[in-house]
Amino acid sequence: MPETLTGVIERITFHNLDNGYCVLRVRARGHADLVTVVGHMPQAVAGEYVEAAGDWVIDRSHGQQFKAAELKSLPPHTAEGIAKYLGSGLVKGIGPKYAKKIVEVFGDRTLDVIDKSPASLSEVKGIGPKRIGQIRDGWRESQGVRSIMVFLQSYGIGTARAVRIYKQYGENAIELVRSNPYRLSTDIWGVGFRTADELALRLGIPRDAPQRAQAAVRHVLSEAANTKGHVGLPDPLVIEQTAELTQISPDAVRDAVDALMREGELVRDTVSREAKPSADERPELDSLLFLKPLFLAELGVARGVRELLAGEHPLPPSDADADLSRIEAKMGLAFAPKQRDAVRAALTEKVLVLTGGPGTGKTTIVRAILELFAANLQRVALCAPTGRAAKRLSESTGREAKTIHRLLEFDAGIGGFRRTKENPLDLDLLVVDECSMVDVVLMNKLLPAVPPWAAVVLVGDVDQLPSVGPGSVLADLIGSGAVPVVRLTEVHRQAGSSHIVRAAHAINRGDEPESAPPGKGDFFFVEANDPAGITAKILTMVTERIPARFGLDPVRDVQILSPMNKSELGVQNLNAKLQDALNPAAKGAAEVQKFGTTFRVGDKVMQTQNNYQREVFNGDIGRVAGIELIDQILTVEYDGRLVEYEFAELDELQLAYAISVHKSQGAEYPAVVIPVHTQHWVMLQRNLLYTGVTRGRKLVVLVGSRKALWIAVQKADTARRFSLLADRLRST
Repeated sequence: MPETLTGVIERITFHNLDNGYCVLRVRARGHADLVTVVGHMPQAVAGEYVEAAGDWVIDRSHGQQFKAAELKSLPPHTAEGIAKYLGSGLVKGIGPKYAKKIVEVFGDRTLDVIDKSPASLSEVKGIGPKRIGQIRDGWRESQGVRSIMVFLQSYGIGTARAVRIYKQYGENAIELVRSNPYRLSTDIWGVGFRTADELALRLGIPRDAPQRAQAAVRHVLSEAANTKGHVGLPDPLVIEQTAELTQISPDAVRDAVDALMREGELVRDTVSREAKPSADERPELDSLLFLKPLFLAELGVARGVRELLAGEHPLPPSDADADLSRIEAKMGLAFAPKQRDAVRAALTEKVLVLTGGPGTGKTTIVRAILELFAANLQRVALCAPTGRAAKRLSESTGREAKTIHRLLEFDAGIGGFRRTKENPLDLDLLVVDECSMVDVVLMNKLLPAVPPWAAVVLVGDVDQLPSVGPGSVLADLIGSGAVPVVRLTEVHRQAGSSHIVRAAHAINRGDEPESAPPGKGDFFFVEANDPAGITAKILTMVTERIPARFGLDPVRDVQILSPMNKSELGVQNLNAKLQDALNPAAKGAAEVQKFGTTFRVGDKVMQTQNNYQREVFNGDIGRVAGIELIDQILTVEYDGRLVEYEFAELDELQLAYAISVHKSQGAEYPAVVIPVHTQHWVMLQRNLLYTGVTRGRKLVVLVGSRKALWIAVQKADTARRFSLLADRLRST
């Protein structure tokens, strides 16, 4: 017969919001000392009254515990409990100090006052209209979130996203989720199809329901775009993957595809035989299924390139040799033959792709092109996909460079860009750097905003990793044969003295890179064969050796790049260890734990999704500048700009002492340290290692096994992203 235990939660030792599992310290009736209660509940708050049904057990590590089969909580009913309850951070605007003040005035009526007559809080010294409004809204939100948590938990679903669900749907959240749980996977960031599907099945939606099949098809195509970079997928793959995911018959999946096409959500497009290159007769590319927005984006890029190519060049005809000589004299250098070809091309070509590895002179050519246009009083603009890349471009050219989003004047109020085809940019030349990072969606926003008379120079290293988002725009432009391309291969003398540059080019050739001589140089391989040994050497290197030898700050200047997020050598584990080493917990210092991560003032953090309202974007790195526990606000500094996050929004951030190689694209760091081990087998690829190495400016250190290094260098990533962009460009 289960025993019943009741009491007040004194403190919460552990609480997993994904599954509700918690470890509570409870002042229970009939027990002189605090007791440990373990079980599952959607939300636990210090000061709450808890009722538990279960049995006493002896845990090998933690001793006697009350293991609850059922846990439920009720708001506290004593003044002391209410003060603890409100002081725990449950309600924005109330911390321990204000909780004590409010309870001193209203006693055990406090919660009723906050709920039904919050205006009465003005009777409390120090609480004005602004804070009353904050408390009222915070209380309403906490109660709404709690109801969603309870609802989700009752169906076995984690509750970490409850706040986002409440903010998206408001007080109708439960009703809306019940009617169509699959909307969670499209409306709520961080909620995937599998979670929504589990909830739907528990709510009684049949496994073969058309609603379920259609949601699964959308998921397969979205997942292919977001994780693999495919713009579309061949029909057979969509059918196969959806059927495997849902155990729905292929015929039912085909019906779902047809229904989505009738509703205009999907588009099937076919490549004409005439448009296909003779060397590429892959039958699966005859037809692709697209989510409509991605289909329109790809069409838009092809159209934008065609329209620009059709226009007249903004520069007047001139003597190219004379122009080149004049620019050489002004810049104090002599161009190599390929560099001369690139500058000549910029004088006549409306759209030019400039690609090459580190040290091949891409920046020199960009500077020369800018000089040519400036000499003719032409208006120029420079941009890059990320803030870090734009900053580098600005520093290397001496001219202002913006992110693509800033250039296009994103306006959160209208939810889009102000610079469009109808309101084009005021320029004659646009230079886009780090073009390998630009996905098909962003390129489709950029090209229409370029006026038809302008020239465009697209600069990037096509051998680096492709964009995180869908498409491989730079590679497709080069592969199409429809756009003029200058590929730089010669490493120039000054750059050639860098062991980093030598290592990068060796990797790109499929050769093992050589370490610099001991005691000098900027590229090193440090051998360690097991994950624990690699981790230990990385920690020593970051905290001691690199700062001591190179004078670099371990947080600001040193960046760990890992091929993967999970595993012992993955981003998550390395971040936890580096945080403990570089920014440990300090007594009395504010910190907040959300979504499995502890954030402290001084932590290096990274934005993990585009947030246009805040003007922070996926991959932006900053430092935690402040944590306000009462107002539940965490502030991050990005290059001198302060951005505030509510605690419920901290799933947009992750620690950034270590980041993935993919997230490092477009950035450059004084020092880079990269673990290389067979534990990362699936990610041991030449372009990934090449991209990581080229991120370091002063120092690059690989730490790992020779075997893993050899595998990575030998394994060229031949995976092709499904797209019809190159074919569309060829067909015109």
